[in-house]
Amino acid sequence: MRWACLLFPELALDAVLRRHPSPDAPLALVTGPAHRRVLYAVNTSAAALGLRSGMSVTAAQAVTTTCMLTEYDEEATARCRRLLAAWAYRFSSLVSTDLADAIVLEVAQSLMLFGPWPRFEAKLREELTDLGFRHRIVVAPNAHAARTLANLHDGLGVDDHAMERALGQVHVESSGLDVDVATTFARMGLRRLRQVFALPRDTIARRFPRTVLAHLDALRGADNTPLTCYQPPDWFDEKIDFDHEVELSTALLFPLRRLTSDLGVYLSGRDGGVERFVLRFEHEFVPATQIVVGLLAPERNPNTLFDLARGRLEQAPIAAPVRGMRLIARELPAFVPASRDLFDMRAQQAMPWEQLRERLRARLGDDAVHGVSMQLDHRPELAWSDTAPEKTTAAALADLRPAWLLERAIPWRGPAPLILAGPERIESGWWDSGDVRRDYYIVESAAGQRVWVYSPPNEVGPFMIHGWFA
Repeated sequence: MRWACLLFPELALDAVLRRHPSPDAPLALVTGPAHRRVLYAVNTSAAALGLRSGMSVTAAQAVTTTCMLTEYDEEATARCRRLLAAWAYRFSSLVSTDLADAIVLEVAQSLMLFGPWPRFEAKLREELTDLGFRHRIVVAPNAHAARTLANLHDGLGVDDHAMERALGQVHVESSGLDVDVATTFARMGLRRLRQVFALPRDTIARRFPRTVLAHLDALRGADNTPLTCYQPPDWFDEKIDFDHEVELSTALLFPLRRLTSDLGVYLSGRDGGVERFVLRFEHEFVPATQIVVGLLAPERNPNTLFDLARGRLEQAPIAAPVRGMRLIARELPAFVPASRDLFDMRAQQAMPWEQLRERLRARLGDDAVHGVSMQLDHRPELAWSDTAPEKTTAAALADLRPAWLLERAIPWRGPAPLILAGPERIESGWWDSGDVRRDYYIVESAAGQRVWVYSPPNEVGPFMIHGWFA
């Protein structure tokens, strides 16, 4: 087996920055009790101003007043780990979050699908960067070794023969051992793991807790204790809390894009789609505003989901300034991509009909977009009816019927047309007091337009225009 460790050294900070409209601005996470507030983490811009982790908030404010201070949210960090696990589940069925600050996944079988490791690694890095997470990636024969080597290296790949030597170079302080145990080894003059590996096992068992020997065995692949494998949940529920009230709907588009992007990642990981999701906008003093986004067919493309949600947001009134946004998706059916021809002749920028249909519904309203269903009636004005967009059954009748049928026939004006085909007698409706007796012709006007006209039976004119051919 080959395990890839994806280490996220600044996950708590990335959880905030990826949802921040200005991620390069100075920002620090704050934690601790009210009487002892300290900086939990700082971004690069804040560090350039002289701030550092562990500094008190009072000292930080004395150094600079331009740094934004945000409360450290442990639950938000945990949600990001679950999102990353759902994303990694796309690439392997064996994904685990057991190891601190990291996601590990078995990649030996995945190489047959995603190509050799360098190509696979490049794909992982590209997608993690797009998601907004800084990372290190190491691949090794077992998960624990990969996690330990990720403390010191990025991009390292070792096999069974090189793993022992690579682990031997690791300092005991960076090996994942308990701090007190690592300090004791250092005081004994054992500063690297190769020196610890050389100790007799019974000596380690007598002088240290049993967890030490278990950890060393896990690093070398001798401990076969299985990791807990991740299983994606049956629904998606994510939220973003704002530090201040947001009054403009345009300011909600950036967090909305991030939420729909995360929903797309989750859906891709479980190989499913979404048919309905809910946006909840939380306010300070009034009940939350809820917007339901319904789709006619399952979808999981993040850009499509964002366009649909944005269209609904632009049409819906927001009751009050927004303090938080939440996206809930529980109707997650299987996703079947639309069939495409092997040699698709459509332009690259052309939008598939399914996406165009959903975008029109979001912008114009559910009742503004409908399909056409054939009815068993010879009268043209009664031969079709509105139906749901996905249930259209009307078939084109080649050149026999026009694409555009007028709601009410109008008299022909101008020179006499050239008759191309006809007459076609339509006589029907005597049973419902809508009796119709007409002779239909396909004619061509002086301007070259093809028109569908009719006249009374056995008379060539005067013509009434009933439809236009495309």
